[in-house]
Amino acid sequence: MQKLKLSFGGHSVAGLKEENQDAFTAHLPDEHAARKFKGGVACIADGVSNSRNAKVASQTAVTNFAMDYFSTPDYWTVKQSAKKVISAINAWLYRQGHQNHIREDGYVTTFSTLVIKSHTAHLLHVGDSRIYRLRDNKLEQLTRDHSFFQGERNSLTRALGFDPQLELDYSSVKVHEGDVFFLTTDGLHEHLSTEHFIDAVNDSEDLETASKRLIKQALDAGSDDNVSCLIVTVDGLPIERLTERITDVAGLVIPHELEAGNKLDHYEIKHMLHRSTRSHVYLARDLNTDTRVVLKVPSLNFTDDQNYRESFAREQWIGRKLSHPHIVSINPPPPNTKFLYHACEYIEGQTLRQWMIDNPKPELEQVRQILEQMVKPVRTLKRHQMVHRDLKPENFMIDRDGRVMLIDLGTVKIAGLDEININDELEQPEGDMHYIAPEVLVDRVSSWRSDLFSIASIVYEMVSGGTPYNCVKSSHDHPTKYSQWKYRPLNTQTSRKDLPQWLDRVLKQALDPRPNNRFDAFSEFEKEMSKPSKATLSRTEHRPLVERNPLLAWKLLATILLISNLVCLYFLLSS
Repeated sequence: MQKLKLSFGGHSVAGLKEENQDAFTAHLPDEHAARKFKGGVACIADGVSNSRNAKVASQTAVTNFAMDYFSTPDYWTVKQSAKKVISAINAWLYRQGHQNHIREDGYVTTFSTLVIKSHTAHLLHVGDSRIYRLRDNKLEQLTRDHSFFQGERNSLTRALGFDPQLELDYSSVKVHEGDVFFLTTDGLHEHLSTEHFIDAVNDSEDLETASKRLIKQALDAGSDDNVSCLIVTVDGLPIERLTERITDVAGLVIPHELEAGNKLDHYEIKHMLHRSTRSHVYLARDLNTDTRVVLKVPSLNFTDDQNYRESFAREQWIGRKLSHPHIVSINPPPPNTKFLYHACEYIEGQTLRQWMIDNPKPELEQVRQILEQMVKPVRTLKRHQMVHRDLKPENFMIDRDGRVMLIDLGTVKIAGLDEININDELEQPEGDMHYIAPEVLVDRVSSWRSDLFSIASIVYEMVSGGTPYNCVKSSHDHPTKYSQWKYRPLNTQTSRKDLPQWLDRVLKQALDPRPNNRFDAFSEFEKEMSKPSKATLSRTEHRPLVERNPLLAWKLLATILLISNLVCLYFLLSS
């Protein structure tokens, strides 16, 4: 399996100054998983010379970033991970430098970092250190300087430790095998031309020698500053499928249908709980702990379906990474297992679908309580940059204590893993057509607002027994424009008189076909469901009659038309 391969080489000198206030570091983990999920890092910093602690600031920035970035969760994107770490570094530097409110005692430094993960280079930058890319003998500056010239002096407008609120540049570019990246401080790049960079790489035996050559040329050209250069080359890029990135399931066997008494590793089958075309679910006993577990086994129909195997592997990966009281936990597989399956915690209760069948007209307070618990696990997914994409009543369980649990994670989209996926294909629609958000079908994109739409659809169904839209037949037979989604008011789906009129206004906004028109947070939707805002109440009171009572509106229209026709007939007969 091809791995990410990077080479590093750098050099730094004080130049004509007494102290070298530049710093750089680079790291590519040896551990296979860390290299896949986090990539390789190179960063450079140039301590601001009028800051007395410039050297400490630059060294702290590069060393802390290189250590802390690799400690962030695997499911975070590079952008989220790097920004969190850099913001923490900035906050520490600022506090240290402003204890006495004297800027000259500050801990201030420029900072530029390059993170290469899979086939993408992520750049985060503040100050006037730079990152260049050399490809096909063409040099391109990928960062912009945050500085301006004041007379003959170059003054920074942004830097780490300068302000408590950090404004950080972020960008990303695709990388090719053979790409060369240069990370430099202003003592070097202000004195060299494009040809210097190209010749140094082409004519040097190794990257450190090339860095030393560039530094010497900068000093010879009159640089009177610290001079530093770090070079990174892309020697190999990974070629692997999502399954291989999450866990190696390609060689695992899907078991045949199991019966009571059969054993699968150290699990003894008690009986089948559920059978579908996609999977078989069994109640089993863990012989090691004498506890009940649920085994989820893929259907033999998917033996050769790599996409299904990927979703199955993803579900296990998420279930083991997340620990949440409203998300089903998944045990790690036995170390030497030959079979593909999940061992999940056993939840004694019923699905939300069965609860809805048993409670066709629930009290609004019951709906609110279930909504609150449905939102909790989905909000956790959002916080970890995940989108479920298949929220429906069948994927929630209600245990005997009334706790709502999210039990299926196979369709979850993970931003951190999507960065590894080298396919540029559009996202394929996932989920039940009764609950899927319009943007998933129209634009092939999903976000947390898609999950909000699905949850609102479930709430709509709980209170009305119907669905808010009836225009979607399948993933291939659906409207292609947002304007074709026509919301069906609650009073067209139910004859219930105990539902407040404002409820329809709240659900209509949560179910708006255009995602940006929905609520800005799950909490906002929850709040409106419990205590509608003045704006919601106002819009409800001033709704047109056709929305408030469509049957009465049509009766009035029919009456008006009848009277109009009778009047016309009278004049015709009398003329």
